[in-house]
This record gives sequence, structure tokens and C-alpha cells, in this order.
Amino acid sequence: MRILVWHVHGGWMDAFVRGPHEYLIPTTPARDGWGLGRGGRDWPTNAIEIDPADVADAEVDVVVLQRTEELEEARRLLGGREVPMVFVEHNAPRTDVPSSLHPMRDRDDLVIAHVTHWNALMWECGTTRTTVVEHGVVDPGPLYTGELERFGVVINEPVRRGRVVGTDLLPRFAEVAPVDLWGMGTDRLPELGFGDRVVALGDVPADPMHAALAQRRAYVHPNRWTSLGLSLIESMHMAMPVLVLATTDAPRTVPAEAGAIATDVDELVRASRTLLEDPEEARRRGAVAREAALARHALGRYLADWDDLLDDAVARGARRGRAADAALEGSLR
Repeated sequence: MRILVWHVHGGWMDAFVRGPHEYLIPTTPARDGWGLGRGGRDWPTNAIEIDPADVADAEVDVVVLQRTEELEEARRLLGGREVPMVFVEHNAPRTDVPSSLHPMRDRDDLVIAHVTHWNALMWECGTTRTTVVEHGVVDPGPLYTGELERFGVVINEPVRRGRVVGTDLLPRFAEVAPVDLWGMGTDRLPELGFGDRVVALGDVPADPMHAALAQRRAYVHPNRWTSLGLSLIESMHMAMPVLVLATTDAPRTVPAEAGAIATDVDELVRASRTLLEDPEEARRRGAVAREAALARHALGRYLADWDDLLDDAVARGARRGRAADAALEGSLR
């Protein structure tokens, strides 16, 4: 199968392109949001960069959209060809919850694939068909050592996104041990005046970041209102104990024995002290975290779910095409 898909969410794409298909990724000299291509990532050779101008003549079986504006752009690039489409909704709604109207609602020409059951529950999609394909990640392996009496966290744009991602909660954990923060936009962290116990380490490629993160005693996931973070799932794969706000779909993934999960931040801070003072207990909880992550978020399950969805989308598209041809033939009689 040949899939047209833009490189928008690098972490999600890292798993998506591991399937058996050919992934056609628009690529422009500007390497911007409409043409990032592989973006320098170490992806399999079946993740293929394509000039947008060549899409019209390319064989495309299905289009996977991640932004609403991609719908019209895909149609333009395809030259008006009717190709089955799947819209991936990465985000939880931000306004009018729980009555949030999805921008792709009430359509019969695509299916919305939510990445969590929480998102599917909260978005009002009308008559548009929906499904859920829960996250999968490439297993970095049980890298955890926990030798450093520090906590780790990964947040993109922690200053701009603020309370949504729980940036304001980090000083609470820093009272127990220093907190090291990775992610895009962490260079702005000094603007918040947290002092030297919350340390910005920048936007670092996955492999060195995973190795460094695994040296920290525990992973902190303070997100109030986001989809389930891939960095949380990756940390659990690494056998790190995790300290997690019990919001959105996190309780579905994180058992209490994997570290701690609660909406009471004081409870999480107390658990962080336990993990800091008892490395063996931290390792035991980290092993539970890895087992839980492998059971729910393994790459094989994720890719199998996507294969089922893509096969269904193509089959439905073929039926739509046959019905349209039959209707046209009937009108010409």
C-alpha cells in the first residue's frame, strides 16, 4: 500500500513508518511544515520523500491527514483524484468540553482515528465514522539505571503551554530532587524564575535523550490536559518508574504499581521521595511500568491496528467508487 502522509508529529511518525507499506512524505527545499520530509530521522527506506509536484502522477492508495488544512492540499496535489482518507486526531479538545465540535464532523468521505479513548469520548464528531488506534512506540529497551538522584521530564514548549502541560508543578518535585527538562522551547524556562533546581536541557535527539533520561531516578508526567504523551510511554518502556497526573487517558496506561498516579499532587510528591530514598523500590516499580507499556503500547499491536484501519478505508473507498460509477451509468441510460 502507498500512503501519502505529511511529517507533522515526529514521535508518532517514528512508529507509523515502521509498517510494511510505502510512506510518501512531501518534501520541499524549505523543509517546512508542508515539506519536512524525513527531517533527518533514521527511518526505514520505505519512508520515501516525494516532491509535492510529483504526487499527481504517483500511485496513492490512501491519504493519512493530521491537520484540517491538509484535506484541501491533498486534493490539490492529487489533481482531483478520489483517494480514501483517514484523519488522525492527535489532540484532546480545548474548548466547550465535553460538547466540543470536531472540525471533521458530519462527513462521509473519511474516518477519524483518535489516538486515545479519552479523545474519542470528548470530541463530538457527528456522523463521521470514528475509531481509536492507541499509541505504539519503537521500544528503546529497558535502559533504566536510575543512578542519578534527579527526576526527568519531557515537555515541548513548556513556557508557552504552561498549565496545560503542568509546567507550574515542576518546582513541587524540585523540592525533593532537581528536575531535568528536555524538549522544544525549553530555552525559555528562565522566564519562569524557577531557580537552578529545574534545569532546561534543550531539544535533544531521541537516542541520547533516552539514555540520559534513563539515568534519572523517576520520570515526571505533570500534564493536565493533553493526549497521552509518547515520552511517558517511552519512559515506561525503558523501565522507569513514573509519577503521573491521573488526567485524560493516563489511568488507562499507568497502573499505580508503576510508580504513582493521582490527581493529588502532594501524593505524587510523597511518592517521588519514596523513589528517591529507595532505589530498589524504584527499580521494582519501573519493571511494572515496562510490563504495562509492552502490554498496551507495543509497536506490533499498533501497526496491526493501523493495517486493519487502512485496509478498511481502502475497501470502503472502492465501494464508494463502484457506487458512484453505477449511479453515473444509471443517469446516462
